[in-house]
Amino acid sequence: MPYIREIIQEGHPTLRKVAKKVHLEELKDPLMQQLFDDMFETMYDAPGIGLAAPQIGISKRIFTIDLQDDNDEHGPFVVVNPKFELTEGAEWRKDGCLSYEGYIGETERYTRVVVTGFDRYGEKIRLEGTGLFAHCLQHEIDHLNGVLYIDKARNVHLPTEDEDEEDSDEGGAAVEPVEAAVAGD
Repeated sequence: MPYIREIIQEGHPTLRKVAKKVHLEELKDPLMQQLFDDMFETMYDAPGIGLAAPQIGISKRIFTIDLQDDNDEHGPFVVVNPKFELTEGAEWRKDGCLSYEGYIGETERYTRVVVTGFDRYGEKIRLEGTGLFAHCLQHEIDHLNGVLYIDKARNVHLPTEDEDEEDSDEGGAAVEPVEAAVAGD
């Protein structure tokens, strides 16, 4: 049975560490499989669309992601030891984080990414994303590298009532495009 874990907040040292690579043999451990289930349960309860293991105090290169839309290519996925295979373009998007609750800002992210890694069973996976999905993949990989969105963000603030309504319409994800980035910005 999955459990809801505590999401640690900015200031906790685990959030600022580079997470450790997972040895694929670890995926056979029932406790690791329990961790994946707990991460999904915690992410959905928050509510959120992505959760990295460091956000629950586990310094491992693992994240869960599920945009909770009608596209199966947007999750639910467990991603272990992710790496960028391709990054293209740039745009500024609204961003928020379960570990820096209550605030939103704007971060510059790639418009298209391809991420490779392993699923919860150790099978190789390749995720290609644009828009919100690309943004989320980058946000979660940042967590695995000890980086929070506030390290890259501009205009970090408490959301207005209108922004709160937008976020609830999107399942808690404040990540709409803000403006197209101009080369050289």
